[in-house]
Amino acid sequence: MPFCPKCGQQNAENAQFCQSCGTDIRIYQRPAGTTVTRAYAGFWIRVVASIIDWLIISAVTGLFALLTLGVGVVFGFLMPWLYEALLTSSEKQATVGKMAFGLVVTDVEGHRISFARATGRHFAKYISGFILFIGFIMVAFTEKKQGLHDMIASTVVVKQ
Repeated sequence: MPFCPKCGQQNAENAQFCQSCGTDIRIYQRPAGTTVTRAYAGFWIRVVASIIDWLIISAVTGLFALLTLGVGVVFGFLMPWLYEALLTSSEKQATVGKMAFGLVVTDVEGHRISFARATGRHFAKYISGFILFIGFIMVAFTEKKQGLHDMIASTVVVKQ
C-alpha cells in the first residue's frame, strides 16, 4: 500500500490521491522492481543547517529568559526539544535550518516520522555529543550519511 510522501498517510493500492491531504500520489508511484536513489545530506550542509537552528533557538530562548528574569531556564530545556520534534514531525519534515537547504528528515523507508520518533532522535543527539561529538562526525563517513542519533532513531536526512 503506497504512503503519501507529503503527509505519510497509508493509502489504498489503487489510490490516485492521498486520502488524508489530497496530494496526487500517482507521480510518486513507481513500477515494481525499480529502485529509488536518494541524495543523502552530507556533513557540512547539516552543520550549517544546525548553526541556523542554534541561532534561532538561542535568540528565542535568550529573549524569553530576559523577559521572565531568568524563569525561562526551563524554557531553555523545552525549546530545543519542541522546536526540533514539532518541526521534524510536521508536514515540512524539517527545522528552519534544514528547510533553508531543502533537506528533510524521514525514516529509512522515506516516510514522515512521528513526534515520538522525532523526540527520540532529538534526545539521541545528546549521546552523539557526549562521546566527543563522534556521533555527529559519523555523518561524514557512513553510507547513508547517518549520525549515531539517526541510527538510533532509524532516520535519514535527504535532499528533496
